[in-house]
Amino acid sequence: MKKLTGFLLSSVLLLGAVGCDVARTSGDAPTNPNDGAAKVEDAAKVTETKDDGQGEIRRKQLEADIRAREERNKIAGDPEVRADSDLESEIRSKLEANIPRSQLTVEATDGQAKIIGTVPSQEEYDKIVPLAKEIKGVKEVTMEVKVIPATES
Repeated sequence: MKKLTGFLLSSVLLLGAVGCDVARTSGDAPTNPNDGAAKVEDAAKVTETKDDGQGEIRRKQLEADIRAREERNKIAGDPEVRADSDLESEIRSKLEANIPRSQLTVEATDGQAKIIGTVPSQEEYDKIVPLAKEIKGVKEVTMEVKVIPATES
């Protein structure tokens, strides 16, 4: 019985630690929102990031995630009041679906979203704030995003 209790307790702690991770649009996006805009270590990886975000299955996953959070918020109460984790996830999904070559990290607190990372073009940079503000509950968006042209092969 003691082994089972220890196992269950450690499982809960592990899930809690994983759940506190920041919302990122790709695996190579910055992991710490407080580090400021990071640099692209291998610009050729942008193609891989783009392919991950543009797959049909991934797009359906992103849409389903946003739809599920919207439905939960409709049922749970005020649709304009969102949990910080919901805002982070919805903004991340929106950015990943619409700017697939981005390497962005999202952090949200009380309706204020902070987005850091890199995008490969000014056109994609200009899409970030309007896309983030499409999410209900986002009041303000601050960015530390750099435009770093990618070399796609």
